[in-house]
Amino acid sequence: MPPRVSLQSSFKAFTGSSHIQSPLAQLSITPNKTSVRAGSAESRERRRHDPFLVAQARQRKAANLSRQQALAEKREGSLGDPVYGESTPFVEELKMKHAASQGSQLNHFLTTQELEKALEYSKNLTAPLSNPNRDTADPLREKEVAKHHLNDHANAQEAINRIVNINNGNTADQMRIRIQKCIETFGRHNTDKVLPPKPSAVSHDSATVHLEKTPRVGPDTGSPEVQVAILTAKILNMSRHLETTRQDKHNKRNLRLLVHKRQKLLRYLRKKERGGPRWKNLMETLGLSDAAWKGEISM
Repeated sequence: MPPRVSLQSSFKAFTGSSHIQSPLAQLSITPNKTSVRAGSAESRERRRHDPFLVAQARQRKAANLSRQQALAEKREGSLGDPVYGESTPFVEELKMKHAASQGSQLNHFLTTQELEKALEYSKNLTAPLSNPNRDTADPLREKEVAKHHLNDHANAQEAINRIVNINNGNTADQMRIRIQKCIETFGRHNTDKVLPPKPSAVSHDSATVHLEKTPRVGPDTGSPEVQVAILTAKILNMSRHLETTRQDKHNKRNLRLLVHKRQKLLRYLRKKERGGPRWKNLMETLGLSDAAWKGEISM
């Protein structure tokens, strides 16, 4: 008797029937949906429609933002303000609206001695002449003319003082006075007498011998510390202007340019002076912190 062969499963596989007895064949046809790749479109769609996953993502985002804000505030607090820095007596004088309160500075490039000398010369030049013949001279008339001359000279002196007063000058005149103060404070023609030189490197026999520098003639206006002080005065002046005119985008850009130019000069000075006396004197007098030269300045 021939053996019996069951052809039911084979016929059902050929006919496309869904009734399959093998569990392995069932998994190969209908894969498990729990094993989904993390970055796939199906995974993103599942996260978008799952309220629990959405809430978790929002919590993680809020925690990251708060942490970034806390780190930024801590970083700014440790470095300081890159634009203004700390308040010092020198900075307060630069911030004053009228430069005349900074000292006995006069406008139109005049000094107090020159003004007094010119007023005395004009007083003697316009003095009334006395009658050489004392027999015909009138003492009362001469006394009255001399009194009138003194009154005219007092009026002229008051007018000249108002003209040369720096408070009556424009912004450019007041800025010129501030620049002169920066030159006199940080110029090497004055600081060389007070500050010690920077630490010198160890000389070697094979080192290059440099010629002696030509002695300076006149005040020092080109050293980096003087340029940094002048830029600081301009930055303070422009920032005071932007406090009232917030829509001045042109000067906002100019302020950023001045701050970044000062940053480059500070980096150069720190590299050359190696944290010497000039560097410390400049940073302490201007009240600048590490934020003025370290890292990237964003305004």
